[in-house]
Amino acid sequence: MKRVLVLAAVAAFCLTGGVAEAADGVPGVDVSNWTGEVDWAAVTAGGGKFAFVHATEGADYRSPSFDAQFGGAADAGLIRGAYHFAQPHESDGATQAEFFVQNGGRWTGDGVTLPGVLDLEDNPYKDKNGKNTCYDLSPADMVTWIKGFAGRYKARTGRNVIIYTTTSWWRTCTGDSAKFGAYPLWLARWGADPGELPKSWQRHTFWQSAEKGTLAGGQNAFNGSEAQLKELATAAAEVTISGQARSRRSYTLTVANTGPYPVTSIKVTGRTYGKQRVIKATGCTFSGTAIKCTVPKLNRGQKVRMTFTTNAPAKGTVGIRFTVGSVKVDLKAR
Repeated sequence: MKRVLVLAAVAAFCLTGGVAEAADGVPGVDVSNWTGEVDWAAVTAGGGKFAFVHATEGADYRSPSFDAQFGGAADAGLIRGAYHFAQPHESDGATQAEFFVQNGGRWTGDGVTLPGVLDLEDNPYKDKNGKNTCYDLSPADMVTWIKGFAGRYKARTGRNVIIYTTTSWWRTCTGDSAKFGAYPLWLARWGADPGELPKSWQRHTFWQSAEKGTLAGGQNAFNGSEAQLKELATAAAEVTISGQARSRRSYTLTVANTGPYPVTSIKVTGRTYGKQRVIKATGCTFSGTAIKCTVPKLNRGQKVRMTFTTNAPAKGTVGIRFTVGSVKVDLKAR
């Protein structure tokens, strides 16, 4: 009996470019109920281009100023986003993400709404709740909590949540977890420069440099150009590709829409290797070693699975190399 080594591959690509770093930041503000009424015209006159607005806290508090502040920022021509102040000791992350989405944190693809923010910082209510800086959660439990929030937010909106935190809090309360690099970082550090970043990130996307300044509320900068800020608000369509060599002669490829928009006309090409030919390709055209497929449309959260059969020889390494967009996936069996 011969042993077959079955290999799987997963990859993802976006259909537009990502946000790149720029030398000069784009100024913006963050506001909450404590800020009170905001003169948004003064914010724009002072050069502000974006605003983050406090929407929710825990699983039962919605800022009474949210609607006026969020709407006022949009009316003034600012790109705006909502943020949720985490209370990890009160309920699980998924529950709080759901509350956030239902009370102001829902992302819409209108080109002026930023992804929602998960605000993670020192427990400000120690005297009331008796919890420590990390809300009495261990680093492992805190990482689980954040994953729960981020996962539910992505499922509900198709976007990765922005994480607001300090380097000190992240190191203390998550053990300096390196598992969140895919999420944009809004770094809080009051001073002349952002300083050292938490382990998950190579760069920050936003930087809160001061609690107060010339503009209303907290003083912030986007780490890029104004065009790139608008791109973050617009979002890219995202397709994830996964596949497996189930045996020497049987392969599967799954194409999933993991982004916020429907995606149309996804082209898939493949070519076998190892002296084998294609004998069956469900829903695709094929000839000899070549495969061509087109997925007409995938709505958000939808996926399609394709299966392929070959006449692989009994010995030697065999497989199929697929190309989907900018991604190449190699499914191999020995």
